[in-house]
Parts: sequence; structure tokens; C-alpha cells
Amino acid sequence: MIPGARDCQMPNTLTLSSLPLFPLGTALFPDGLLPLRIFEVRYLDMIGKCHKAGAPFGVVALNRGHEVRQPGATEEFAHIGTLATIEAFSNPQPGLMLVRCRGTQRFRITQTQQLKHGLWTADVSYMDDDLPAPVPEHLRSTAIALEKLLQTLAQRGLSAEEMPIRQPARLDDCGWVANRWAELLPVALPIKQNLMALDSPVLRLELVSDLLARYQIGEADAP
Repeated sequence: MIPGARDCQMPNTLTLSSLPLFPLGTALFPDGLLPLRIFEVRYLDMIGKCHKAGAPFGVVALNRGHEVRQPGATEEFAHIGTLATIEAFSNPQPGLMLVRCRGTQRFRITQTQQLKHGLWTADVSYMDDDLPAPVPEHLRSTAIALEKLLQTLAQRGLSAEEMPIRQPARLDDCGWVANRWAELLPVALPIKQNLMALDSPVLRLELVSDLLARYQIGEADAP
């Protein structure tokens, strides 16, 4: 997942009213992990400034266009995205950055602007975080299946950095369980985006449970 770009100049001050955007072929969920390998100049510049300032950037799902920018191509993206904060950063060689990001708060785009060299910025309003909601009894199998998957990954000796899910696990919370499954399931991007945008964590988990049934993942199964 490496968005492309040409050279651009970022504003000296990054503010929430001019949030830099990172269009991707994925949907980032709150508390989700996002590793990125960045080598193109508009994002090298943007990520470098965000890292230095301790500022977030916005991840939005691409509806049209390519992660690697194509000359003359049109980019369109979802109007709901998620803030990403940089948790790990390395610059192993000139022109290459490796970052590990975490999703935090969802936002709704109210206005966008594309800068001269292709970087998108947006004015945004912030969406409420999911309220804590216990997993209903009829959806417990969904949480149990996720717990078993995490146990299987741990038994394989994956380090904390290699795990696809950030710890600690919150297996008793509807939103957390639904978000983690939505990240892992091999479903189309529009489905992931619609799940991420839902206000109700219980409804999100209901829909994820339906997807698990479709993929025949249950208490005794793991992907």
C-alpha cells in the first residue's frame, strides 16, 4: 500500500482545519494498525512533517484512482476517514520511510483542496467515538472466534510488532471486535468502508457476524 505522488510543499503548520490526507486502497478503523512503506515525494514530505510535529494525518479509502498517482488520472475518495498517528518511524535510506500507524478518531470531510503537486488536504468535522457496548449473547461466537485467532497467532510466535491486531484485546466490546474482524476479513473495500462509517457498534458487529457466517468462520474456526 504505497500511494504515489510528485513533489509538493506542505504548509509549515499542520492544523486540524487543514488535515493532510492519505488516500489508500483500504479502510483504517479506530485502534487499527497500518504499516506503510513510503517513497514518493509528496508523502515523504507530509509524513516527515507529521512525525516531527507529532501531528496526525487522515486516511481515506480510494473510490477511484490509484495509490500510485497516474498522470492525468482522477482521484476520488470516501468522505469519511480515520485519523492516523505515527507510532513507529524509520528512515532507512534517503527517499524511503517505514512507518507504523494507529487509527484513532473518525472524521467526516467538509471540504477538500488539492495542492499544486497533488497532495490533498481537507477541512473535517470529527465523529463521536463508539460508546462501550458489551457483546450480546447471540454474538458471543464472533468474539470467541477472534479470541481463538489471536491465540493461534500467538502460538505461532508472532512478535507484538508482527501481530495484525494491537493489544490489549477488548473482546467484550462490540466496536472493538467488529473493527478487528472488518480489518481481517477478505471483503471488498466498499463493504469495509461502510462498516467503518456506521454509528452503531452493535449493528456493525451484527453485520460482521453475517460475514463470518458467509465465510464459515465460527467458534471452532479461524481464517
